[in-house]
Amino acid sequence: MDIDSIRSQFPILHNKTYLNSCSYGALAVSVRRAMEQYLDDRDTQGACWEQWVGDLESLRAETASLLGAGPQEIALVPTLSAAVNALASCLDFTGERSRVVVTSHDFPTTAQIWHAQKRRGAQVHCVELDDCANADDATARFVDAIDDKTLLVAIPWVCYRHGRRLDVNAIARIARAHGAMVVLDGYQAIGTFPVGVTTIDVDVLLGGYLKYLMGTAGLGFMYVKADLVPQLLPTTSGWFAQEDVAAMSIAGNVPANSARRFEAGTPDVSAINPCRAGLAILREVGMQAVEAQNIAITDAIKREAAARGWISATGDWPHGAMIALRSTDMNTLVQRLAEVDIVVSCRDGNLRISPHFYNSVEDIEALFAALDSHGELLVPGSDPSGG
Repeated sequence: MDIDSIRSQFPILHNKTYLNSCSYGALAVSVRRAMEQYLDDRDTQGACWEQWVGDLESLRAETASLLGAGPQEIALVPTLSAAVNALASCLDFTGERSRVVVTSHDFPTTAQIWHAQKRRGAQVHCVELDDCANADDATARFVDAIDDKTLLVAIPWVCYRHGRRLDVNAIARIARAHGAMVVLDGYQAIGTFPVGVTTIDVDVLLGGYLKYLMGTAGLGFMYVKADLVPQLLPTTSGWFAQEDVAAMSIAGNVPANSARRFEAGTPDVSAINPCRAGLAILREVGMQAVEAQNIAITDAIKREAAARGWISATGDWPHGAMIALRSTDMNTLVQRLAEVDIVVSCRDGNLRISPHFYNSVEDIEALFAALDSHGELLVPGSDPSGG
């Protein structure tokens, strides 16, 4: 992988040390051009609906390819929240199975939506994971949490607060033993390492394009296992969710026979080709190379932090493309780094350092040179739980 050639495609890397991909991926020249092309088309052609719908189906196919899925298993949605709401609308919480298992690692939107289902009879149980020493300890917590009344287990692959990565298949085995569905939030994972839905035992996989897929806001996606689609009939709908979009019928609701039934109204057409451009970069680089670079960079972060005795909130867990350091004043630390053109972010008392394959060892050297000037804002010592 020619890192210099790759970095030349991302203008922000010319003047910033950008380590905030967990929030928003760096903008590539090709993604910007796709945005500009949309505006040019509006100026010169006006409404390009036939082209946009074709591009939407191309995005569906390219997303399916990234995940090792079929296009019929992919719903393109405005946000992950919209996807979870559509899924929740399919479920009946009035029977014997009414338990929904969530975790303390969840991003707020997913947990909030499941809590909202309490009005419909859902019994929501949160598995506390923040004090677990490692992923094995976390998996063990699900043994008591999941039972024969569990309808659904909703877990994040990588936690947005500190980058810890759950053992999805180990948790899924517990869920399957009780007949529960498994819903996986992959937003902080997909794009950082190879993903294949045939190698992870999940029913639903959720994600979006604006972080490690380097697209933009306005579109997300939901994979639904093909044999599960006919069993799920959402009460949220719209014309893009119909089997025949062109029918324009107001006489009834005829949902698509594919995962498209989880869609709704007109998608953000301005986001389609920027998202495709981001995926094209990943295909060109190759996911194996992306993963290798992310491992190399996060390993460098861990080494530098350990050498200084700073506590990692990520701890000894497997992790995504994020390492988090405990801070005594996270907002001040983020601001101090911004003053020297280093872009990071923070959550829950943690400095989130989230590189991607376009980052270099020199970026990490620049980060720690700056952190050395603000060591009082980082927590020293040893914390086995990483919390």
